[in-house]
Amino acid sequence: MTWLIACEYSGRVRDAMLAIGIDAVSCDLLPTEVDGPHIQGDVTEQLQRRWAGVIAHPPCTRLCNSGVRWLHERNLWDDLKQAIAFFQACQRANAPRVAVENPVMHKYARDVVGPASFSVQPWQFGDDAKKRTCFWTRGLPALRPTSALDGSTAVAEVHTASPGPDRWKERSRTYPGIAQAIASQWGNYTDLLTEAA
Repeated sequence: MTWLIACEYSGRVRDAMLAIGIDAVSCDLLPTEVDGPHIQGDVTEQLQRRWAGVIAHPPCTRLCNSGVRWLHERNLWDDLKQAIAFFQACQRANAPRVAVENPVMHKYARDVVGPASFSVQPWQFGDDAKKRTCFWTRGLPALRPTSALDGSTAVAEVHTASPGPDRWKERSRTYPGIAQAIASQWGNYTDLLTEAA
């Protein structure tokens, strides 16, 4: 069966799975940046189809801690409710293995969706950078670090990115090391069955 990589235009997780022989397709409102299996459009219908697994990257703008001040200042509470509803739709995806990824959430979102199952840093997977990434999972173990880096030289490049129209796109990309870990540790159905036995 095929894995769905929801809300991914970069193709990084999709291509990491394809590279090790795991069937995967990405889906996003945007076209894919790299040729490969991709469904351009609303992922909501796709989440209801049966998949081997789903890795989802829903928009974090209204959910993440860094944007919490705008909820009050711009009265964005309805936007927050919609963002939470979509996040929860990703969590309920029709698959035995589901991981929903987001940055650190503010308390208003976390109070509804609950705490993350675990979080990782890119430097734990070979990319010498800081960007705490949280995962809410079902049927999947926590990702195991693959790098000997200790974080002492890691740079928070996403936080210092220059303003511009594509800043959000650059900040939202999955780091290659994390994408490879997702593919190698979660993508192989046989390994997961063996691990659970």
